[in-house]
Order: sequence, then C-alpha cells, then structure tokens
Amino acid sequence: MVDYLANTEINSQRIAAVESCFGASGQPLALPGRVLLGEGVLTKECRKKAKPRIFFLFNDILVYGSIVLNKRKYRSQHIIPLEEVTLELLPETLQAKNRWMIKTAKKSFVVSAASATERQEWISHIEECVRRQLLATGLQPSTEHAAPWIPDKATDICMRCTQTRFSALTRRHHCRKCGFVVCAECSRERFLLPRLSPKPLRVCSLCFRELAAQKQQEEVEELGTGAAGQPAYLAGAVCGASSGDDDDSDEDREGSGDGDWPSRVEFYASGVTWSSFHS
Repeated sequence: MVDYLANTEINSQRIAAVESCFGASGQPLALPGRVLLGEGVLTKECRKKAKPRIFFLFNDILVYGSIVLNKRKYRSQHIIPLEEVTLELLPETLQAKNRWMIKTAKKSFVVSAASATERQEWISHIEECVRRQLLATGLQPSTEHAAPWIPDKATDICMRCTQTRFSALTRRHHCRKCGFVVCAECSRERFLLPRLSPKPLRVCSLCFRELAAQKQQEEVEELGTGAAGQPAYLAGAVCGASSGDDDDSDEDREGSGDGDWPSRVEFYASGVTWSSFHS
C-alpha cells in the first residue's frame, strides 16, 4: 500500500486533477489521509448496453463516472465507501471476459477489464483497501447486497409470467429486489426497501409476496401494529400501477452525453493497458 503518499504533493496533485475533470458537478474528494491509489477505464454493464466508465480507487472510496473527454472531462460522479463493498468473480464466456461484480447494499453492478491481469490488479487492490478500511473502522463486512439489474437485451419476454413479449409499445421494467426484467402487469406493486430508497419502489409480484410475508412475520413476532385499517405487514407497501413515481432509466441517465468517447472500444482485443496503479 502507499499510505506514505497521504500528505505528499504528488498525491494532492492527482486528487486535484480528478476533481478538476468532474468539475462543479462532482463532490470534493480531497480529505486528510486520503490517497489516490489507481485509476483506469473499465467496462460497466448498464441496463441497455455495456459502456466504458472511468474508475478511481482511493484508500477509502471507489469513484466512477461517465467519460465525456478522456483525461479531461467526466460527469455523473458516483462515490462508494469501500467498507460497503464486496467483490464476486464471474465465470468466463466467449462473449464476456475478465468480469467481476461490485456489490453494495444500495447498488450492485458488473464490470470487466481489458485483460485477466488487469482484472486481478483491480480486485487485489480493492480487496486490500476494503480489508484495511474495515480494520480501521471496526465494521463487519456487508452481508446484504442489492441485486444487479439484468440487462434489457438478456430477454425478450417477461421473466416472471414468461408470456408478455416486449416491443416498442410494451416496455421493460426492473424489479428493485431481484433485478429481473418484468412487464408492467407483473410489477404493479411497490414496497419500501429502506436500504435503496426512502420511498416505495417497484417490485415484481413474486418479490412482493415474499417481502409482505416476511414483513408480516416480523410484525407478528414484535406484536406491532401497522396503519389503521390495514394489516401491519402492508404498512410499508403500495399497490397499484405506477404513475411515474419511479424511474427505470437510472442507467440511461448516467450514460447520457458520453461525448466523443468511442462507442465500441475493443477492450478484449486491443492489448492496451487501460488502468494504472500508483506507488
């Protein structure tokens, strides 16, 4: 690790450069003791398609964003505390290589590197930072993780009823609990998932039944009561079709305006090293 860089000029310059690239849309990143350990371009699997994203690994956070102009301008900054992160290696296929999943309680997603070596570098550095951060904070590793969204292109039919076929008029939705691609009829219910949002979110019919049953059991055990006139286990649920109270386009907004970055970067065949780690 490079903790000795914490109070050096070169570390301050590196962090200032990252802040400058995100501009006013990003949050300040310079903190006492914070070290920028590495950076690079990874492919992030978004809802509609895989897209290049810039990632920065600090000793306490992981930051990523959309690329507008590489090494000059980024947008849609996301900051993930490392004590919340768990990594999972994913199997290799002919179409998908060097992949792993970054899992947190609020959001989980799949990324891939340009080579197996690069993937291993990222994983080893992140895991070491997570280990040190947990040790420093006294926290336990997270055991609850948000389900990653299954990409739209993975299915042409609803993954719950297996009857509804998606089209230009029949849109896809995502269950916030299991991440499945479902139709509107199979995702009419809403349920409060405090780890993800302060308001009830879209869930599929199966997850709704499971969540409601779990909530009912918890209420019975605690001898609690819900809202007047309704069972306690439904106090956190909202039934009925959505009227725009949730948005399935988080990934689309995140990836909008990607600027002049090439739309089809050959990550797997270019032989280019896309990441670097500081020492």
